[in-house]
Amino acid sequence: MLFADTPSKRRIGILLASLTTVLFSLLDTCGKWLSTHLPLTEIVWFRFAFASLLVLGVVITTGPVKGFWREDFKTQLLRATMMCAMTFLNFAGLKYLQLAQANAIVFSTPILIAIISTFVFKEALSIAKWLAIAAGFVGVLIILDPFGQEFHPAMFYIVGHATVYALFNLLTRRMAKTSSPECTIIYSTILPAIALLPAVIPVWVTPTDVMDYAILFGAALFGVSGHYLLAIAYRYAKPTTISPFFYQQIIYMIFLGWLVFQQSPSKHVLEGSVIVVLSGLYLWFKENQKDSNTYVNNT
Repeated sequence: MLFADTPSKRRIGILLASLTTVLFSLLDTCGKWLSTHLPLTEIVWFRFAFASLLVLGVVITTGPVKGFWREDFKTQLLRATMMCAMTFLNFAGLKYLQLAQANAIVFSTPILIAIISTFVFKEALSIAKWLAIAAGFVGVLIILDPFGQEFHPAMFYIVGHATVYALFNLLTRRMAKTSSPECTIIYSTILPAIALLPAVIPVWVTPTDVMDYAILFGAALFGVSGHYLLAIAYRYAKPTTISPFFYQQIIYMIFLGWLVFQQSPSKHVLEGSVIVVLSGLYLWFKENQKDSNTYVNNT
């Protein structure tokens, strides 16, 4: 169920979306730290397995979730598959890249959403919007620096992650009309945990440090909390309203990269990020302007 588009509801959606950027930054930090000494499949499985335990604990405490068995299973399965793919691609890239470097590439998500909306939903784009999209991709190329010393093939993992994330956001917004966040988060944690179990057994490496278990649990907590808040945020505000606030994540990623890994973003990453952010903000502004004109014409 979507709430009425009012200023108070939009502020709640913006606050929830802002909190998700903090949680996702912490999740990425956990994933990067763990990727240095644990198999990728095991990290991803732990992330969903621990998240499943958290979710089941809440369900046992609060009682059955209403409408769980009436959910569209195919759509929930698709979303769970997307979340699993996003996690794999993201952690695979973060193993080799800086936090800020990876996050800067993910900034292309609003641009990808605009392109997908054009071809899938037949939404017409003006010449100005296409120029903004082109500028955004120039910014991404600057970040990737394909012919420079800072280029790493793992960047393509993050490009894949950003593409799936764009589709994931469109699907989450659509599901917000009929699915409860509680049902969505249950399906999106338990299904990947079950599906990955056969794959994790052959590569299993038992963590020997208590800190490993703490960080694995933290990754699950940050992930499930972030996606739960994101699902709720889309019920309070439209993607065009909250999208600009996702850009604040670069601040947390730079800080955590410096604090935990003693890494600082390069000049290319910062310059490309500015171009991608400006491009995304322009697309947001034009979309918001279109929504405002539609509202005026309908009143």
